[in-house]
Amino acid sequence: MEVTLLGTGAPAGLPRPDCACAACALALGADARAATAVLVDGALLLDLTPGAAFAAARAGHSLGGVRQVLLSHPHDGPVVEVPAGLPQPGRVPDGRELASLTGYRVRAVAMDAPGTGYAVTGPHGQRLLYLPPGGAPAGLENGNGSAESYDMVLADVVGRPDALAKLRAVGAVGPTTDVVAVHLDHDVPPGAELRRRLAAAGARAVPDGATLTVGVYEDVPDVPRRTLVLGGARSGKSVEAERRLEAFPDVLYVATGGTRGGDGEWATRVAAHRERRPGSWRTAETCDLVPLLARDGAPLLIDCLSLWLTDAMDSVGAWDDAVWAGGGERALRERVRELTEAVRSTRRVVVAVSNEVGSGIVPATASGRRYRDELGRLNAAIAGECEQVVLVVAGQAVVLRG
Repeated sequence: MEVTLLGTGAPAGLPRPDCACAACALALGADARAATAVLVDGALLLDLTPGAAFAAARAGHSLGGVRQVLLSHPHDGPVVEVPAGLPQPGRVPDGRELASLTGYRVRAVAMDAPGTGYAVTGPHGQRLLYLPPGGAPAGLENGNGSAESYDMVLADVVGRPDALAKLRAVGAVGPTTDVVAVHLDHDVPPGAELRRRLAAAGARAVPDGATLTVGVYEDVPDVPRRTLVLGGARSGKSVEAERRLEAFPDVLYVATGGTRGGDGEWATRVAAHRERRPGSWRTAETCDLVPLLARDGAPLLIDCLSLWLTDAMDSVGAWDDAVWAGGGERALRERVRELTEAVRSTRRVVVAVSNEVGSGIVPATASGRRYRDELGRLNAAIAGECEQVVLVVAGQAVVLRG
């Protein structure tokens, strides 16, 4: 079963008309995208968009053999003219199957937002799932709590990463599923930044006009198993770390800061972080990271190593010069070694956050300088065990490794 993406952009296209944002200004050439429409084997058209016939011709196809046109999302733009010879567009009620397309099984999938998803099974059994913009499946599970798996998924990965997480949670998306991002809007700059974010979610983008074969495994970059995200205060490092796992279900968020009784400002910070996280994530407030890394389980998001170091230095008496010289330094080195070895041997997906503090003013106190030095050593040690290391500056992620 072959699918040709006549467009891969949001309903308004990319760049958006009359939009002056930086992402739209950069959306040129191969990064310019028409509204998403998908041609399946030349027989089924999913979403009718302006210029679909011309887009098909540019891709080397014709709409002359299309026997069914299905709409996936409410159309709130100008009226789209139906090209001569095309069937009148329609929509399949949620949960029902299309009976008029011989050789194909097309089932409508209910969504949690206005629109309809379509599960298409081809003549040879290949399975495609197409989701509308801004929506996630409202129910895919069968009686066993799982779902049929798909060979290819076309979805709004950037706008609704939780849709991909839901599909993974029930087994509808697996390691060999080709996840292709469509309905791409100006939420993220195109080009390298778009590819980086999608790769972190186990997905990819293709240019308009691309023809893909459903069921043929594509060598999408593997999601890094261990990632260190560095950055200064309010740089966006926590947002970057959270974004890397929002397309995965059952993430364990490890908060190393704990609670600080009577500190209202700290409580506000913690609440803001908690509000950002997907509802399916769990939270553990602990600095005991080694046992968590040793166990198999869901991905870990550790925020952050700098607070873990503060706790470790407190526990070994690092702020007292005599204690530090009398064994505290050796004890801290052992704690860091244990954590580094745990990161090296873990089988879990791990995204760890840490502060990058060594580039500014030299601290005025000996304890401040000691903390700065030890955090630099810790960051270097953990970075050495990670497949990907990212430095976030002014909200922009600079890949240092991977």
